[in-house]
Amino acid sequence: MTDLAATVPVVLVFAGHDPSGGAGIQADIEAIVSMGCHATTVITALTVQDTADVKRFVAVDSMLVMEQARAILEDMPVAAIKIGMVGSVENIEVIHTILLDYPQIPVVLDPVIASGNGATELADEEMVDAMKELLFPLTTLLTPNSLELRTFAPDGDNLDACAHELLESGCEYLLVTGTHENTPDVVNVLYNNFRRMDEFRWERLEGSYHGSGCTLASAIAGLFAQGMEPHT
Repeated sequence: MTDLAATVPVVLVFAGHDPSGGAGIQADIEAIVSMGCHATTVITALTVQDTADVKRFVAVDSMLVMEQARAILEDMPVAAIKIGMVGSVENIEVIHTILLDYPQIPVVLDPVIASGNGATELADEEMVDAMKELLFPLTTLLTPNSLELRTFAPDGDNLDACAHELLESGCEYLLVTGTHENTPDVVNVLYNNFRRMDEFRWERLEGSYHGSGCTLASAIAGLFAQGMEPHT
């Protein structure tokens, strides 16, 4: 273990690599460092993408994902875990096993299922089901955008109903981000114990922003590593 890891909170990230540097592992590292933490990274997928879209991706072998994570967890005092793009069902199964071995570490899961503009699928139906079954019950805070929320909870007729359906999967807290909604303001809503806990509202900026979900989830993981609670 390095001297740095002994004094600076460590966040372990599972995510894909974005060559453009706007999303994925590089966005995660920048956000975690900005929270005063040290980022350790497990690459789950290699992508071909630019600032506009993901062209294609290849999942990293699940045993290599396992070995990457174990090497860090057995060497450094990981204080929080952030999960982004997972790449494959096999990787989901591996991450599930790891989380079971470290139940004391808070987990932030950004359930990535499509590229930022929605044009490229990054998780098929089998992966969606596996995330709900294996990862959500072990998650401290789940951070889907509204499109992802509707995919994971298709029976709800509004966002609140979808949120309650998703909470039944076992995650402790749910933060639904509103960047994809057609509203004047961006509204993020925090749920816990099947009720709204808080609402966060910002004026909507023009354009779309590659990697915003990665950045938000990783920044929260950094705050968890610093000892902050999901809601006070």
